Amino acid sequence: MPRFLNGPVEIAYLDEGEGDPIVCVHGFASTKEVNWINPGWVSTLKRAGRRVIALDDRGHGESSKLYDSADYHTAKMADDVRALMDHLGITQADVMGYSMGARITAFLAHDHPKRVRSAVLGGLGMHLVDGVGLPESIADALEAPSLDDVADPQGRMFRAFADQTKSDRRALAACIRGSRQVLTRAQAASISVPVLIAVGTKDPIAGSAEALAAIIPGARALPIPNRDHMLAVGDRVFKDGVLKFIEERQ
Repeated sequence: MPRFLNGPVEIAYLDEGEGDPIVCVHGFASTKEVNWINPGWVSTLKRAGRRVIALDDRGHGESSKLYDSADYHTAKMADDVRALMDHLGITQADVMGYSMGARITAFLAHDHPKRVRSAVLGGLGMHLVDGVGLPESIADALEAPSLDDVADPQGRMFRAFADQTKSDRRALAACIRGSRQVLTRAQAASISVPVLIAVGTKDPIAGSAEALAAIIPGARALPIPNRDHMLAVGDRVFKDGVLKFIEERQ
């Protein structure tokens, strides 16, 4: 798996296919494989004639594990995406993120608008500006001695997921504590690239896609019918909507 350094942080990534690049940024406690390969995103985008780049966020997968929550500020994680594009010689790309990855994508579009041709925010709606969707108590669940010690249903879900993927739970706890930044309404309104906001209609974590689309000029909301935060990731409505969006953008 190829890797590069952004300062002292090693970032693992994949780079497959040919054509216009799209950079994919996974969500909290996930990896490039879990978020983008296993649900068929990489193969779908490659068949559509795209070059697909996907990274493991810092603290996740095969990238560096950090234990200071300050190292997970969303702007720093967005800078990892910018640095990856620099490393690959990519001046501008479509960028798609899911959940925490969508927050990172929004910060990238705000901080480095010339690098983002279009942005897809999956699994993140109005909670980009009015508060993060995942409670900080998930960190406590990740640090508990065992899954049996976790009573909170959402905490149990993420703890079980982290155990299943053999993740570094201490790094994930630092990540969820450190990456809880929001954009102000004014900052969201200043995003000038085309934006698609895709959220499952049964997702209680993301916040309203329509409410966020009303703030970002020209943004489009894509409801993913009858899907919650986890099941929306690989849904066909999501994939078809993204393909149509980036084709129209071209």
